[in-house]
Amino acid sequence: MVKLNKIGIPIMTLAMSFGMVTAVGAETVEQPTAKNLQIQVASTDNIVTKNEVVKRFKELFPKKFDSLTLNDFYLSTAHYYPEDETIRYDLSFSKLVQGKEIYGSATFRGDNLELESFHFEPTDKKGALFPAKVTKEDAQKLAEDFVKKFANGKQYKLDKNNDEYYYYYSNQLLTEPIQYYFTFTNTEENVEIADQKMEVAVLGNGDIVQYYQYSASGNGKNTFDKKDKLVNEKDVISKIKDNLNLQLQYQVNYDYRTDKNNVQLVYTPVTQHSGVNALTGQWLTNNGFSETLPQNPKVEKLVQQPLKPRQEGITIEDAKEIAQKLLTIDSDKIKLRLDSIEESTTREGKEIISISYSYEYRNGGYGTSIELDKQTGELVHYYSVKNEVLREVGEDPSTDKKLTSDEALTQAINHLKEWVPSSLHEYIKPISEPSTDDEYGVYNFSFPRIVNGLVVSGNEISVAINFDGSLNSLFVNKLEVEEWPTTEDVLTKEAAEKIFNEALSLKLAYVKENYKAETKHYSLVYTPIFNEKSSTFLDAKSGKWTSPYGVKEYPIVSHNTAEEELNYLIQNNILEVKDSKFNAETTVKKGEALKVLIKSISYFYEGAYPQEEEGHQSFEDISPDNPYYQIVERAVSLGILDTEKPEFNSSANITREELAVWYIKALGLNQAAKHSEIYQLKGIKDAKDVANTGYVALAEALDILPAENGLFYPKKAVTYAELAVSTIQLAHKVYENGTSFRYY
Repeated sequence: MVKLNKIGIPIMTLAMSFGMVTAVGAETVEQPTAKNLQIQVASTDNIVTKNEVVKRFKELFPKKFDSLTLNDFYLSTAHYYPEDETIRYDLSFSKLVQGKEIYGSATFRGDNLELESFHFEPTDKKGALFPAKVTKEDAQKLAEDFVKKFANGKQYKLDKNNDEYYYYYSNQLLTEPIQYYFTFTNTEENVEIADQKMEVAVLGNGDIVQYYQYSASGNGKNTFDKKDKLVNEKDVISKIKDNLNLQLQYQVNYDYRTDKNNVQLVYTPVTQHSGVNALTGQWLTNNGFSETLPQNPKVEKLVQQPLKPRQEGITIEDAKEIAQKLLTIDSDKIKLRLDSIEESTTREGKEIISISYSYEYRNGGYGTSIELDKQTGELVHYYSVKNEVLREVGEDPSTDKKLTSDEALTQAINHLKEWVPSSLHEYIKPISEPSTDDEYGVYNFSFPRIVNGLVVSGNEISVAINFDGSLNSLFVNKLEVEEWPTTEDVLTKEAAEKIFNEALSLKLAYVKENYKAETKHYSLVYTPIFNEKSSTFLDAKSGKWTSPYGVKEYPIVSHNTAEEELNYLIQNNILEVKDSKFNAETTVKKGEALKVLIKSISYFYEGAYPQEEEGHQSFEDISPDNPYYQIVERAVSLGILDTEKPEFNSSANITREELAVWYIKALGLNQAAKHSEIYQLKGIKDAKDVANTGYVALAEALDILPAENGLFYPKKAVTYAELAVSTIQLAHKVYENGTSFRYY
């Protein structure tokens, strides 16, 4: 079965890493296209054997996988992509080693079996837990050496501004291994080539666990502009400044750690270009190089008043009928099959019906899915593969008819009125020229969302229209927001322009005029960079640069013995402090201590744990409106807190003995610790002051909360420094015991 394949390059890497700014703003979800669809190769045409691929794999990783035999590997059916007919071979492996499974996969391409991607999950990751065995600097050297093995003489350069694309990965549990992510860009004459990249992930123990090589170059030899006779940079900067076109927008940031959206007002350039040709001075637009820029259109709503929903609620049977109508192909050679239908709820609370379907024909098939809004019967996500399927069975779907861009826009709006009418009053006509894909015969439009007269960056309806006017794809990207900030006290547009102009610099890069595989020529393009980073968003109230990825800076604190541990917790948003003057010798309140513990070993998203029943609460003093309610209820559900006492008393100091009890319960050793009569606190001078002997004995023996000079100090209030060190020790024990799964 053929499936949709997500290209491994991070969202917006090509545009954002080179400072390209567009009229749409930052996209938030990668859209599937025909270019990402895998096409299976008939088994009779597959001339590469499993033995050959496994042999190549072991050559690339000498001694690393010697314990794996041929039977531990599986080779799937060879495949290729519409835009690149180079044959790919997917190899996977798994083996049980001392009760733990080692597994991974690799993709090879071409007759030479060049490694395109690699993923590996080792059995032992203890050395990758904080503090990791390998530093980021060490990991970078390992990544660089790894890239050299597969560069084939090409000069790949580390992208030092790529950290923010992997930002949310750094906010992880203490029981999870540290991974370092690196992106390398190929160069020509020391100039970066925008669409040729390698990505490498290094585990904190030094293992290379992910690798992906991306190139939109296709097959054949590429040509490059020569670096002589470049346009004067000052002239280019002046040209870009004159066409900056700043716009005040809402930017919705999704925080993976809290599962919430937050909104800020930003200024961002809304331009019709992504750079300037460094040899000719022409603009690089969505449709190639041009002497002039398209005119910036006015904001114009699609409809003035809300339209009725397509349907008032749909059933599974209704969804089947909609799918049949939308997906059926008029051909005796092709059979549509609805493989599965599932009901689910999105993070935004929207009820979705997802339909997985496939087209079957004589020598293969395509498979993907569509999503419908259960309340309205409207499309949420759809991508048509009809043309690809028709081509596979030898029926040419192409037509002599080609709508103009304006005609295609009219058709796009008509399709929106048919398939997503109820929300169209929140969207406006495109504020950028559509991109045209002549290879696949489609126009790509983006309809931005508008709230209070302002565009919402990254919230749009993406629509692709075939040249004959039929619907190629539709995707609704809408983040729900409780309260939109007002425009009071924002910077003036003139003040924002001054900041942008002062921060503007240029980056020279090799870019294709379009990203078609058959395009072999790379042009030299000056792309705008602001603040020496990829961010093109300025907080409209503070005047500080911001990022669509939610990146923020954390304070760095000092401490004699626990500095490294404290800062790691702070950087991972587990411990929250106001500034670098934070005193880690301050005693910790029970509420804050529990919050640190839960966020260290358990995925915790505020608002993700609804009350089991109306008015339910485990403690009299922790009601649903208490800031610690979710934390406390999560701890109760995990068995870390019991409810024998009526009150939790979150503002009281946490003692060492109380913390020991929490830790042992977190390890799942509560039943063993209860039998206090079997434990002795030998060598503990203040043992008589300990009430929970079993818990303290285990915490001390496991070196989570060790005694100090023969004294345990059970009634002593715990400091933030002690909490940081002991929580990390606990996390190691949770990992070693294999009980971290309890907290997912």
